Amino acid sequence: MTTDSAPRATFSHMEHGTRDDWAAISAEFVPFARALPERVLAHLLLLDGDCGGFPIDRLAHSLQTATLAHRDGRDEEYVVCALLHDIGDTLGSFNHPDIAAAILKPFVSAENLWMVEKHGIFQGYYFFHHLGLDRNLREQYRSQPDLFDRTAEFCAKYDGAAFMADYDNLPLSFFEPMVRRVLATPRNSIYVKDGEPAMAKAE
Repeated sequence: MTTDSAPRATFSHMEHGTRDDWAAISAEFVPFARALPERVLAHLLLLDGDCGGFPIDRLAHSLQTATLAHRDGRDEEYVVCALLHDIGDTLGSFNHPDIAAAILKPFVSAENLWMVEKHGIFQGYYFFHHLGLDRNLREQYRSQPDLFDRTAEFCAKYDGAAFMADYDNLPLSFFEPMVRRVLATPRNSIYVKDGEPAMAKAE
């Protein structure tokens, strides 16, 4: 976090920014970016106690989804996607998968990103018809069989199944190191060059 005594840029329009300005900004950006996992974990805790009519609260559902995936042998990146798939519920009431996908996009594979981004449509197979919606909206993606099957499986085995009130979820502390590792190294961002954040290279 920027302190009053830390150097700051002096421009009033980015057009007039100098190398020194961007060095000051970069010096703040690097530690701020490194703390992203802590902010994500803190935001995930906002789901605690929020049931929204579901059998268990949203944090328990997230933990249960990740626990099921972990115990089924899924790799660390997949498990983190499972943990964070509904983190957007607080700010994206009408598009929560997009929020989770935006957070994860710099750090995960294209397949895992697609799965997170589309899981809301695929999950709808189980309940959209009760709301007067088309439960088969996921069929629009049938032409991408690998991604379709991956996301349908995620919903069937983990996301859709993670509402058991008596299941022994692993605690958030178990997943915290995974979150820190997965969110440590961005690989898909306009701010990354040669596998390293460009800000880290600013002189």
